[in-house]
Parts: sequence; structure tokens; C-alpha cells
Amino acid sequence: MAEYPGLGEVRGKRVLVRSDLNVPLDGAAEAKVITDDGRIRASVPTIKALADAGARVVVTAHLGRPNGEPDPEFSLRPVAQRLGELLDASVTFAGDTVGPEAQEAVAGLEDGQVVVLENVRFNAGETSKDDDERGAFADRLAALADAFVSDGFGVVHRKQASVYDVAQRLPHTMGALVATEVEVLRRLTIDPERPYVVVLGGSKVSDKLGVIDNLLEKADKLLIGGGMVFTFLAAQGHGVGNSLLEEEQIQTCRDYLARAAASGVEIVLPTDIVVADSFGDEASARVVAADAIPETTLGLDIGPDSASAFAAALADARTVFWNGPMGVFEVPAFAEGTRAVADALTRVDGLSVVGGGDSAAAVRTLGFDEDAFGHISTGGGASLEYLEGKELPGITVLEAS
Repeated sequence: MAEYPGLGEVRGKRVLVRSDLNVPLDGAAEAKVITDDGRIRASVPTIKALADAGARVVVTAHLGRPNGEPDPEFSLRPVAQRLGELLDASVTFAGDTVGPEAQEAVAGLEDGQVVVLENVRFNAGETSKDDDERGAFADRLAALADAFVSDGFGVVHRKQASVYDVAQRLPHTMGALVATEVEVLRRLTIDPERPYVVVLGGSKVSDKLGVIDNLLEKADKLLIGGGMVFTFLAAQGHGVGNSLLEEEQIQTCRDYLARAAASGVEIVLPTDIVVADSFGDEASARVVAADAIPETTLGLDIGPDSASAFAAALADARTVFWNGPMGVFEVPAFAEGTRAVADALTRVDGLSVVGGGDSAAAVRTLGFDEDAFGHISTGGGASLEYLEGKELPGITVLEAS
């Protein structure tokens, strides 16, 4: 028997796998270079397990936002090549998603072989809001397979054809990656071990409103950094110079601070900030007090005292969720706050979760060993929506039957 959990015998069956292969690329269209292959590596275990079980594996995924039509800038061809290298096996690439090339490539598969279909978002039906248009495209995808494995966690919060509708048309199950992501998120939301500390960064408060609102009822401490901190500082009455500021969210931040104080949740804000007169590699950085940011400067990282305070706040945590860098980590002068948080997470005696997106990119860019973290999510947006308490269509459709 050659079985896959949730599907049973798969030898000789065509199994459509929805992976998340949306990786950053650099260079001209004909010579793209993958600058971070983390999501491809995370997709390998499920694909390899299916191939080893004798399935004929048909991988579908998206890359970027090509607006529903073919665009060489967003071709998955270099991704298919990298996947083959990681699998140490030949991987066929089909130049379309459901057209003649895809059909021919799938028909030519033998047991244990893998094909990657061209970018699923080259087809308008993938992301259509019209159920019939999306369903018609899902019919064509489903016709290529006998079963479906959902393993693209970065898209399970989207009601899209290759995520949601195909699961209604084929026997289906979660891939190992999605199953792990869901289990970790449940540990963050259902009776988490305490102390439970949440670290939020990134550019905008508005991106994290739902998460803050929901976690104010669950976490013991919220550490706030990144560009979003300046709206909190403004809510306290401090000037923030030319730093990123969402004025329409100042009152919301005041309300959060008041709610936290009333409920016993500690919100930790930076006491010092790394500022510069302009943004860029050549910017001259200096440290100022968080309540004394000069009018002509902009904040680009939390300061060293704040980094130490954040690390201390994480030292006794049993559960940590981190989403969003503390500063512009791509520039060395503004990377130390993010580095300090990442380093503190590696020392957590319990569950430490890096919540995807820029946080996951920062971990790799700054040279940390990924195995030093409890879990690095492949889907920042999906993680945040789950922690907001929202239903994820790509998960609910799998659990519905």
C-alpha cells in the first residue's frame, strides 16, 4: 500500500497540490533569480511524501499579482527548476495552467513524478469574485486530478478557485504544512501556555487592528515596534517628526492603551528610537528618546534600550507570537531592533512563532538558524486573520466534509 494521510492509496493517482511558491524574484524576466526560497523549501515535504507514495503530483501555485493574464515577469518556471533541485528529481514545467501544455504534461506523468503548472493567477477565474466564473475555472483544474491536497497556507484566507472551489470538487485533505500551521495557531489561541507575549511590528497600525483587538483579551503582554509604534506614541501625546503616522488611528490606539490598562494586559512601547534625517543606506542614524523625536527626523528602528527591554519581556515567556519587524531591517543601521527580538525568540523556553511575511524574511536575511524557532509561518496574512478570529475559507472548506 502507498497511502497518504486523509487520501488513502495514492499510487497511480493524479494528486493536485496547491502549494505556496510565491517567492521574491530579482532580475530580468528571462533570467529571474530567487532571492529567498523559504516557501519552496517549506513545500517540499508534502510534495516528496506524495511522490514517494507513487502519486502523480500536479503542483499549482501563484506568484505575484499578474491580473488574470499571462505575464513573463511572474512565471513559475524558475520556481519549478528550484523545486527540482530541492527534490533532487526531475520536475516538468507546463507553460499554461489548464490548457494543452498542462493536459499533455499531466497525461505524461508516471508514478512518483512531479509537474508544476504555470502561475494559476494567469487565469482570471482564479481570483474572480463571481462564483460561476471561479467555479468554471475550478472545474478545469479539478479535471486534471483525482484528489486534492491543500498545502499553501499563505493563501488559505482567500476564497479562490485553487484554494476553495477545487476542494469542493475532489476528495481532499490538508498537506503537512497546512496541518502544522493550523495546529500552531490553535496553540496560540486556545489555552496558550503563559506568560503569553505578542510582538507586533511592521509599518501600519491599520494592518494589525483586528489582531490587537482580539489579543488584548488573550495575551499577557503586547510589545509594539516598527512603523506602527509612532501612532501609539502620538496617542500618548508625543511628537513623531516625519515618522510614519496614521492620524486616523490615533484615537483607536488611545482606546487600546486604555483597554489594556483596565484589563491588566501590559502594552510595552519603545523608550528610545533610532532616527535619521532621511531613509536610505547612506542615512546617518542616531538614537533619541521616544518622547523627544526631532521634527525633521523619521524613526526607522527601536533603540538599544528598547531592544533590551523587549528581550527582557520575552525572557520568561512560554508562548510568543511575533509578526512584523521592529525597523527597516534591510538596512544594517536599522536592523538591530529586529535582530534583538529574533535572538530573544530563539531563547524562549516554550512555543516561539514567527508569523510569516517580513518577519520570516528578516530571520533569514539576518542569518538566524530557522531551526532555533519553534515555528516559522509561511503565511503572514493568513496567520493574522486566524488570530483576529476570522474564518479562513481554505480551511473551513477542508473541514466541512
